[in-house]
Amino acid sequence: MKWFVPGRLEVLGKHTDYVGGRSLLAAVDRGITIELTESDEPGIVASSTAVEGEQHLVAGTDPQLPKGHWANYVQAVLDRLQLNFGELKPARIVIDSDLPLASGMSSSSALVVAVSLALVDHNGFRERDEWKANVKNDIDLAGYMATMENGLTFGTLEGLRGVGTFGGSEDHTAMLCCHPSQLTEFTFCPIVEGESVDLPDDLTFVVAVSGVLAEKTGAALEHYNSLSINARRLAELWNDATGNEHATVADALASDDDALEGLRAVAAHDEELTRRLNAFVTESQVAIPRAVAALRSGDLEAFGAAADLSHRNADEVLGNQIPETNRLQALAREFGAIGSAGFGAGFGGSVWALVPAEGAAEFGEKWLRAYLVEYPQWEATASIVLTRPGGPARRL
Repeated sequence: MKWFVPGRLEVLGKHTDYVGGRSLLAAVDRGITIELTESDEPGIVASSTAVEGEQHLVAGTDPQLPKGHWANYVQAVLDRLQLNFGELKPARIVIDSDLPLASGMSSSSALVVAVSLALVDHNGFRERDEWKANVKNDIDLAGYMATMENGLTFGTLEGLRGVGTFGGSEDHTAMLCCHPSQLTEFTFCPIVEGESVDLPDDLTFVVAVSGVLAEKTGAALEHYNSLSINARRLAELWNDATGNEHATVADALASDDDALEGLRAVAAHDEELTRRLNAFVTESQVAIPRAVAALRSGDLEAFGAAADLSHRNADEVLGNQIPETNRLQALAREFGAIGSAGFGAGFGGSVWALVPAEGAAEFGEKWLRAYLVEYPQWEATASIVLTRPGGPARRL
């Protein structure tokens, strides 16, 4: 059997999902294809066309691989499925991808979703009572697959360690629930699908891959996780001060007209918490509603301004941009892009630019050339990708 799982484009929504906020998303027309065949050899034999060699993985057995290795994501899926549903049938899987690695287009989450879908079908888990009780639709499926990475429990399906990232379900939701030729707004904790807006046929996204790998390891992992930890601390401090039991900052904000001032008061003693609150409010409560309204009305200038706000907020307040992504965003606007912003976990990765489809390739070449004049050290890994919103994950 074969499955295709797209990468995702986070148009806006930097570190908002696990806080219960908004994201504006698209599934892209590139992704991961996985082919699964039956095997007589115990465990799962996994290989990737992007790298040499193969890995023999057994659920519940640490493969002793370096942090960030692609097979650790496969192992996390095996361990979680066995914990929740019992022993897995042997299989051989071959993974192919045309997503740039560690670029912000969520190749790692696409791998998790692809392996999960293939193994769930291979083992007939959709027919199990515990599956039917917890996974009733694609929204539930996205939520469950996110917990394979962050290690949380989903309904009655017990959690496990995951892959060491304390992220949310944005990536998995885009891959499973977005629509062709549309950008879709979602809110999270729980996942709720909101408005979808058409992307005009005469526009396309050009993605500049900076060449700086957005790896969730080392200092980048620590900074990435600190954003999640600080969001959680904000909710806990709010609950301690008010006696409420709100799960997220978004829940607290929705509870009362004066909640924002209250949250600012409980965060006032800690500059990091204040910055985390301000970054979330600007992205989720200001930039995304403005962008959706602008697209709905066809006001592309206002859409570009909302994207500028989002990128500036990510750099100056959230603190997850780097000089390379900042320069790419500025160059895109200088060269006439309708809008542009960095996206993904940050600390590397990519920047999107929305441009007319006619001349998009030429725009991308000019953009990349100008960038590499200033950052020639990334010539071997920087690249340009043209993409439009594609369909969700599907069995081939």
